Amino acid sequence: MASTTPRTLASPHTASLFRTRALGVASAVMANLALWVVEGPILGLHLNIRFGNASAQTIAVGFVMGATLAASLMGWALLAILERRTPRARTIWTAIAVLALLASLSLPLYAGIAGSTKVGLALMHLAAAAVLIPTLRAAAPSTAI
Repeated sequence: MASTTPRTLASPHTASLFRTRALGVASAVMANLALWVVEGPILGLHLNIRFGNASAQTIAVGFVMGATLAASLMGWALLAILERRTPRARTIWTAIAVLALLASLSLPLYAGIAGSTKVGLALMHLAAAAVLIPTLRAAAPSTAI
């Protein structure tokens, strides 16, 4: 006879963990959206980048939101993988996240056309990391369960 006990898809802890991480990702995207609005429409900075001899490209709001979302979700995925494989997931992930931030700062410094663009884009990288790294780190258990 089949069991009539309902199966729980997620424990309250898992649901809370998911919610905290999702809010961290959303907050990183919103932080960069706010910076883009301040830097572009309000301050009038032209967020243009150029790679090599290619023509300049303007960093539009959709790119800012998409890139931040993609990078944040990749960070979350890496943390989830590490949590399943090592008891030191939080420590390893934090080190990788900080190294990824440092590496990501090379992009605006290399591709930014104007000094203001370099600063503006670097601030976006720092803002997303300032929200995401502490949020995902705090939500990660200090040891594997």
